[in-house]
Amino acid sequence: MSIVPKENIEVIAQSIGINNLSPDVALAVAPDVEYRMRQIMQEAIKCMRHSRRTTLTADDVDAALNLKNVEPIYGFASGGPLRFKRAVGHRDLFYIDDKDVDLKDVIEASLPKAPLDTAITCHWLAIEGVQPAIPENAPVEVISAPSDSKKHEQKDDNLPVDIKLPVKHVLSRELQLYFDKVAELTLNQSDSVLFKEALVSLATDSGLHPLVPYFTCFIADEVSHGLNNFPLLFALMRVVRSLLQNPHIHIEPYLHQLMPSIVTCLVAKRLGSRLADNHWELRDFTANLVASICKRFGHVYSNLQSRLTKTLLNAFLDPKKAMTQHYGAIQGLGALGPNVVRLLLLPNLETYMRLLEPEMLLEKQKNEMKRHEAWRVYGALLRAAGQCIYDRLKMFPAFPSPRPNAVWKTNARVLTSSTHKRKASLEQLEEQPPLKKTATDGEVGVAMTNSSPSHKQGEPGTHASSADSIIGSSSSSGQMKNENLSDVRRNRGDTQALKTSAALAQVWKDELNSGRILVSLFELFGEGILSFIQAREMYMFL
Repeated sequence: MSIVPKENIEVIAQSIGINNLSPDVALAVAPDVEYRMRQIMQEAIKCMRHSRRTTLTADDVDAALNLKNVEPIYGFASGGPLRFKRAVGHRDLFYIDDKDVDLKDVIEASLPKAPLDTAITCHWLAIEGVQPAIPENAPVEVISAPSDSKKHEQKDDNLPVDIKLPVKHVLSRELQLYFDKVAELTLNQSDSVLFKEALVSLATDSGLHPLVPYFTCFIADEVSHGLNNFPLLFALMRVVRSLLQNPHIHIEPYLHQLMPSIVTCLVAKRLGSRLADNHWELRDFTANLVASICKRFGHVYSNLQSRLTKTLLNAFLDPKKAMTQHYGAIQGLGALGPNVVRLLLLPNLETYMRLLEPEMLLEKQKNEMKRHEAWRVYGALLRAAGQCIYDRLKMFPAFPSPRPNAVWKTNARVLTSSTHKRKASLEQLEEQPPLKKTATDGEVGVAMTNSSPSHKQGEPGTHASSADSIIGSSSSSGQMKNENLSDVRRNRGDTQALKTSAALAQVWKDELNSGRILVSLFELFGEGILSFIQAREMYMFL
């Protein structure tokens, strides 16, 4: 017996225009209707399971009808649940309650909000336990615990929203005491032995990583408020160096907070309030610190050195800046390497020297302090340029220098350092360079024929006859040895000459501008630049 009563079949038949359906036909059609319905529902359940859902929807039924090549039912595409009502007078008959909608109300109703485009964005919830202040995270006002009356807020759609506070950064009591002690030593006892031990601890201990954000904020605050306190600034930079030296600290996320403080100690107009404060030493120390940061983290932050060099170059080229700021910029650029000096500092050196020279002269600058600052800047420029040209000249190959027993050719004879011998031996000829050997071979005969006093006083005919007798007395074996020896010397000389000329050609082809740089620096700094050049390079260029 079918679960579909014949009355339902009769109602469905009347809905499609069949009014005279007999009860026997309705009773026979009911089992087939049940079979078709079960088949469609089984296929719909399969579609639901393949969709990873547990709720059967009208879309699943439409997919089952498509699989059976049956036209889907239109008008039931809503994702929401359908509301059925029981038919009056029929216990098992249900229908969908279609609500009558006034067309005027639909037209006059306000348009719904446009749906947002589907997109995925990522942002930092917390960095090393500290929540960054970005729009995606909870604002600062929400960090404080809300009162009981404001624990639940209402959104536009009247749905309650629970506000979850960010995770607190919990420090152990030992770390808190450690941070307080280091901060106290930095502020008040920067010259004590205990502070030096604290710096060693900062550079070696492995459990200090949770304190890095606190040290970063401490350094930034103290630098911004203590530019007149020179000992404090130096102590803070030493703390920064210790933190950078610690291999157990992951300090890359905090470089954007440390770099402004470091650059401030490098190019600030005034560091300290007393004349005895050696702010030049602080700037030199900070320049080396900047160079170490760029060398260590340049591969992590690709724009770190470019932004830093741009800042230093702007401070160097600005004529309104003080000399102390120019000094810090020059020291920073020089610490970044000779390539930075060659590309950024040397092209602007001649123009800057025209502005610096009047500040160095007593006739034009009466202020002794400014004149001293100008000479400091001059020394920094000389040091940076000298290190640059020294690095450039190191690339040249090493050429052999003249030997102690060098051969000098005069108008009449060959003079060597070994004066007790009248003729060079074969071993000495083999050790000499080819040009020197050629000079010796060409002049030895002249020296021998002119060495005797009697020959000097004799007639030309006697002179020629004696030379002929000397030549005739030589044996054939001696001539063969001399010819073989001259061929060997010629081949070795040609090989060495080719190697030397090839090396010189390569040097001048690749590094021709080094000589021009040296000449221009010599014109600007005079003999002061020569102290940075080794004797071998000076022999080549000067």
